[in-house]
Amino acid sequence: MSSFSQKQVLGLSQKLSPQQIQMIKLLELPSLSLEQRIKQEIEENPVLEESRKEQEEGEESKDISVEEYLKEDDTPAYKMRTNNYSRDDQQPTVYISGGRSLQESLEEQLGYQDLSPRDRAIAKYLIGSLEDDGYLRRELLSISDDIAFSVGLDLSVDELERVLRVVQSLEPAGVGARNLQECLLLQIDSREPLTKSGELARRILTDHFEEFAKKHYDRLLVRLGVTREEFLEAIEDIKLLSPKPGNMYEGALDDAAPYVVPDFILDSSDGQMELRLNSYNIPDLKINRRYMDMIRSSLSGGITGEQDREALQFVKSKIDSAKWFISAIKQRHDTLLATMTEIFDYQRDYFTDGDAKKLRPMILKDIADRTGLDVSTISRVVNSKYIQTHFGIIPLKGLFSEAMQTDSGEEVSSHEIKQILSDCIEEEDKRHPLTDEALRNILNERGYHIARRTVAKYREVLKIPVARLRRQP
Repeated sequence: MSSFSQKQVLGLSQKLSPQQIQMIKLLELPSLSLEQRIKQEIEENPVLEESRKEQEEGEESKDISVEEYLKEDDTPAYKMRTNNYSRDDQQPTVYISGGRSLQESLEEQLGYQDLSPRDRAIAKYLIGSLEDDGYLRRELLSISDDIAFSVGLDLSVDELERVLRVVQSLEPAGVGARNLQECLLLQIDSREPLTKSGELARRILTDHFEEFAKKHYDRLLVRLGVTREEFLEAIEDIKLLSPKPGNMYEGALDDAAPYVVPDFILDSSDGQMELRLNSYNIPDLKINRRYMDMIRSSLSGGITGEQDREALQFVKSKIDSAKWFISAIKQRHDTLLATMTEIFDYQRDYFTDGDAKKLRPMILKDIADRTGLDVSTISRVVNSKYIQTHFGIIPLKGLFSEAMQTDSGEEVSSHEIKQILSDCIEEEDKRHPLTDEALRNILNERGYHIARRTVAKYREVLKIPVARLRRQP
């Protein structure tokens, strides 16, 4: 016979309130997304509105004292501003923009193609399946199954292949390719009629792509039976092609973000540096006075029925929500600015001239300790945020690195190691590029003792290919 027993277990669990979750989400948003989030909140909450200076000045002379509930709700907008600059004082933000997205550009071009409704629908689906760099990395059979399920079209792989060729005929050349070889060949073919060097380049890519990719140039010269000058001209033609044709468009995944609005601005003048939060496109917020008057009237005249009571409660809930949102935006500002101020103080030498070798080793905990905030909060502040400086727009994540120790006992940042690696590879003999082992030996001789696999990791982070792929004829 089975038996049952009961026992009490005491445990602690932490549950975040909806407002705490919202606050975390606001903290993670970069400036551009925050602007959109504020617009969304204004659309959803009629009590919330943008504050205008002339409105504030006209309201300052009015006595707005009402019941205790309302005293804290009409927060003057100037208290909610994200810095001490007026809108007129702020300098325009530097934008890095790639314009329209790749998909938008391709769909626009598709409108000029003479296609049947069926082919047009297939082409749009293929365009939607492209990755940001312009490649189609999904198998056509898999796409065929998806189209049958979602669009209701039963089509063969051959039909998909035919419509894909239409997509591949669009600009930028190389888009819709399924691998690098196809991408480069599409670009070569778009240049017809080809020059003599172009013809040779196409032959190399078509018949000898593996040897070309591995930079086995001496072997290629023998197989092609051309002069060294002719071969070098063809290689130069290939080098002009783009391995990722979609990267010029907004939304492409690249280190240099195609569309960046800096979250912080560091002004430098006469040797003085001033840090501020970028709030150029972030509106000041306030609570709409019409709803305040509605509450006042209801409180002074008395509530006459259940319908009035429900309306009053609805307005109060919207005022509460607006009040919290304004406070959350202010809290976000304070947290971001406090964090960035400590990062700036920690890396002040670097921010003087942007020399990566001056970056101190810094991890999230270093800034958490200085601000008194959790490491998770620092991580959210840093993620997807940028600072505009006099030497460029810098991602905050790039300022963090682990510490390494030299022979002299000095702690240096991994950024310094990466810079040395980059310099060594820049100066190497391109006919005999440095292997990872050779780079490790150079670093060891300079007092930086790291493993070969660490050299490989740093090289990959720098997006530098292995030695054999850096070899030049």
